[in-house]
Amino acid sequence: MTSRFLLTGVLLLAHAIAAQAADIRGAGATFPSDVYKSWAAAYGQERGVRVSYQPTGSGDGIKRIVAREVDFGGTDSPLKPAELDKQRLLQFPIAVGGIVPVVHLRGVGANTLRLSGEVLAEIMGGAITHWNDKRIAALNAEHVLPATPIVRVVRADRSGSTDAYTRYLSLMSASWKATVGHGQAVKWPGAPVTAEGNDGIVKALMATPGAIGYVSYDRVLQHKLAAVKLVNRAGNTVSAGEDGFKWAVRASDLNTKGDETASLLDQPGPLSWPITVTTYVLVDAAPRSSASARESLQFLYWAFMKGDSLLRSTGFTPLPATVQARLVPRFQSIRPQDGQPLSFQAY
Repeated sequence: MTSRFLLTGVLLLAHAIAAQAADIRGAGATFPSDVYKSWAAAYGQERGVRVSYQPTGSGDGIKRIVAREVDFGGTDSPLKPAELDKQRLLQFPIAVGGIVPVVHLRGVGANTLRLSGEVLAEIMGGAITHWNDKRIAALNAEHVLPATPIVRVVRADRSGSTDAYTRYLSLMSASWKATVGHGQAVKWPGAPVTAEGNDGIVKALMATPGAIGYVSYDRVLQHKLAAVKLVNRAGNTVSAGEDGFKWAVRASDLNTKGDETASLLDQPGPLSWPITVTTYVLVDAAPRSSASARESLQFLYWAFMKGDSLLRSTGFTPLPATVQARLVPRFQSIRPQDGQPLSFQAY
């Protein structure tokens, strides 16, 4: 009997402890999902708080934080100030990474195939239909490319990665800009294969000989995908990676003018990766109560203060220190509706 009461007491204590640990919920962009997962694991180990992140796409992340269905939303497409004010949201940049074209092509390994932005736009637009096309061959004289049909694999969901990728193609091709344009979802020419999320693109690409798609750099590393090299604005052939992301940031208005929503696409610099992207988090600017907001804000503040060391293992690059320093006052601007003070620095 004593042991039964003891066991019951232990279970009740465990339940009480678990109840104290808030379940912090986020959703949105698939691009930084490994960043959030890495931070969540480290934060959970340090603080005993559970953090979950659903990689459902930037469009869904925005939708769910607007509806207050999650504690934070992830997006690779920053909202404009008027929209942030309308929805009573605050927006923070959290990290920098890259979108990378990848292929499944016999005899072509990682960083083997070279493409210019113009030729990539012609491929994604369906104007170039076979891998041995003379426009591709001219950029890859050292390789004999097969006469394999090109299969385009694109995102089916609303995606910040698609927005960044199509913005880049719009910069590279006047024809693309006029006929397709850019956005989280676009009307792709022809009938490409569609897949949900970064991981869906990876799965479809690996199952489809002759395929070309676009994924975040961390997926390239995880799955050892055949990344494409691109000709950058300086005319140099570059591979995706931390150095290329840093060069793009260094040359951008994010670094020189402090513009947090500045594009990192097609930046000058000898090593700049042309499709470098900042990813953002959205939070409630006026939460109903300090208690409801405290845990999620403590997690995000902890990530800004301690999370940089975990970024490199995920294929991402930290924000410049000058940008990070400007973010702390924004945390302090959050005003709960219950008027209670909000302590978010207890990390």
